[in-house]
Amino acid sequence: MEQVTESLKKAVIGGEKKPKKEKKAPAANAADSGPLELNPPANFIQERLDLFDKLYKEQQEELAKKPREDILITMPDGSVKPGKSYETTPADIAKGISNSLYKRTVVARIDGETLWDIERPLEKSCKLELLDFNDEQGKFVFWHSSAHILGEACERRFGCSLCIGPPVDNGFYYEMALPEQAAVQASDWAPLETIVSKIVKEKQPFQRLEMSKEDLLKMFAYNKYKQHIIQDKIPDGTRTTVYRNGPLIDLCRGPHVPDTSRIESFAIMKNSSSYFLGDANNDSLQRIYGVSFPDKKLMAAHKKFLEEAAKRDHRVIGKQQELFYFEECSPGSAMWLPHGMRINNAIMEYIREEYWKRGYDEVMTPNMFNVALWEQSGHLAHYKDDMFILDVDKEQFGLKPMNCPAHAMMFRHRERSHKELPLRLADFGVLHRNEASGALSGLTRVRRFQQDDAHIFCREDQIKAEVADLFDFMKSFYGMLGLTFKLKLSTRPDKFMGEIETWDRAEAKLKEALDEFVNSTGGSWELNEGDGAFYGPKIDIAVLDCLHRSWQCATIQLDFQQPINFSLEYQTAEVAHKDKSQEAKEAPAPAPAAAPEPAAAAGDEKKDKDNKRKPLLVKKPLAAGCARPVMIHRAMAGSIERFTAILCEHFAGKWPFWMSPRQVMVIPVGMGFLDYAKEVALILKQEKIHVDVDSSGNTLQKKIRSAQLAQYNFIFVVGDDEKKNRKVNIRYRDDTSTQARDVPVALDEAITKLRALKADRGIYNPFPPSKEEKEKPAAPAAAEKN
Repeated sequence: MEQVTESLKKAVIGGEKKPKKEKKAPAANAADSGPLELNPPANFIQERLDLFDKLYKEQQEELAKKPREDILITMPDGSVKPGKSYETTPADIAKGISNSLYKRTVVARIDGETLWDIERPLEKSCKLELLDFNDEQGKFVFWHSSAHILGEACERRFGCSLCIGPPVDNGFYYEMALPEQAAVQASDWAPLETIVSKIVKEKQPFQRLEMSKEDLLKMFAYNKYKQHIIQDKIPDGTRTTVYRNGPLIDLCRGPHVPDTSRIESFAIMKNSSSYFLGDANNDSLQRIYGVSFPDKKLMAAHKKFLEEAAKRDHRVIGKQQELFYFEECSPGSAMWLPHGMRINNAIMEYIREEYWKRGYDEVMTPNMFNVALWEQSGHLAHYKDDMFILDVDKEQFGLKPMNCPAHAMMFRHRERSHKELPLRLADFGVLHRNEASGALSGLTRVRRFQQDDAHIFCREDQIKAEVADLFDFMKSFYGMLGLTFKLKLSTRPDKFMGEIETWDRAEAKLKEALDEFVNSTGGSWELNEGDGAFYGPKIDIAVLDCLHRSWQCATIQLDFQQPINFSLEYQTAEVAHKDKSQEAKEAPAPAPAAAPEPAAAAGDEKKDKDNKRKPLLVKKPLAAGCARPVMIHRAMAGSIERFTAILCEHFAGKWPFWMSPRQVMVIPVGMGFLDYAKEVALILKQEKIHVDVDSSGNTLQKKIRSAQLAQYNFIFVVGDDEKKNRKVNIRYRDDTSTQARDVPVALDEAITKLRALKADRGIYNPFPPSKEEKEKPAAPAAAEKN
């Protein structure tokens, strides 16, 4: 029961009591840590165990009565293993192949869908996969089990009330309420890790038990948080599962690793305060984050990775390079500084150039709409909690969290012909999403942002070509930046709009496009069942940076529903041909041109809607001779803010020349050459190159070092020889062999090469060192001429 739906978010636990503020954790001190464990343990632990033992015995007796029938277990390689229902386990199959396979296996997957404890007997013939830690689902099960171990340690140390403990992208966490609203301290980390080590050595098995709602309420009577989840999430008369390891019993769907000894390496990473169910109106809780691995080498590699990631943190680089910052009076909304806007504008300029090449038209739509628009699109029912809703003139309006409904309105504002399709509308408009304050994180999770958002309206027979062009756009864009990517097809979710037949048709179109793309370029794509948008299936593109971290950026979504919701239609080629033939027969003489009636009617309709300030639309059947367009939602960078953060960490603040906020620093070797340095800078500025001049009184060595630390792509050093011959002495940031060179380059040649480097958005040195320079040892900085 780790995942709690949105319906729980507004539930208030603890009345009107104000949340307790998180205490600052003092430095760890063994003397301050107190006893390792509570002695005696909390009373609820034994009461819980007694009920579990009674019910578990009854469950095992029932399972013993199940008939043992012959079953066939099909492995991924096609081989078939014989077994007995309610007797043969995935662990038995793994051990039968090899003991090392059994030790590596974290969890089983049955028939390609259901995750299964490897010590739980199979119930029927099935296809069986044995997943290890390297599998994404295997890793999440491993971290989920680790969260339970952390929960046990916390109960043993604090006697706390556990809340939820899910796996997350980089490990896991557990939320809890400590007695008397105490706070977890840094001095608790080491004792908790000591208890975890004991739990691992005890090889506690994970035991699964199905329980009724009534028994669950009895078992967790001591814990008001579990009580709330049970009451709200489990229907009356139904059953769900708990898992036990050692003295811990927790509400959980599972599955888990066989026993606690699988968690060979464990570390607590941080602790913080949080709110129950993420709602600031609820109790303040304590949250402890951890990570674990099946061997110590992986933990060491992970810690090394974290060190490198910390150096590349875009929040740190953003401050160092003066790119952006945040004000308390507008949380989640970046304040873009001049150097940050240079990067922002460079990204948008590239995208706009691609739009021009690929036939997009840029549009602009309002920031605020009457909520009736979101009701029409269906977003309000699914998205209201994530929107900023305002009361204006006794009606509700919302700041737009996405552009698609506005673009649908734009399509329908007049009659459309098949000749206009595909119609590609691009929009860099500002979007707002009401992210929880605790989820805000630098530029990666914000409330105010812009996207390279676009919607393509096309015929069904044009889908394949449009998606192929999007793949080409994506490959070109990411390839230029040195980013690789993974593709996932997300299919129909449980809550969806439209007919299943329409969804099946849309998913088939995307599968066909994906197959053709990977066949032509190599690679593969994954199926992500049930994770599509409520209005259509989508292709999610996860970008991998230089640290192999996965980031969600681009998306391609096929939508047959919004055109229906907004009654979008276009005149087909057949009716256009028929109308033209009919007119030729009935009216051979040309008639005077007149204002088209449909456009006037649309104008009247719009005026009426403006007057009512609530533009509800009545869904209409297709007019004679018309067809519905397909709507393709797409983005390449996604949020420009998020994409900037990704690039910042990918390049570690060493921006490619074409998007760098600091491209050239001109350094005169003495004040007598300052005028020439300024002249060089003026010429570069005319080329729209971001250039600065260091006119300080610092030594030449210090000036060069400062420019290097500021990540200027090129340093132009000018002195007497350069001034007389209109040359510059160039150092390239990313090539150490040029750091102490004394080979002046003609100023005109330097400008020509920089102009070309910027135009082709290359990542190379246009002033490569000669063979002699490469072989020559670098001179110390003190040897610079002055």
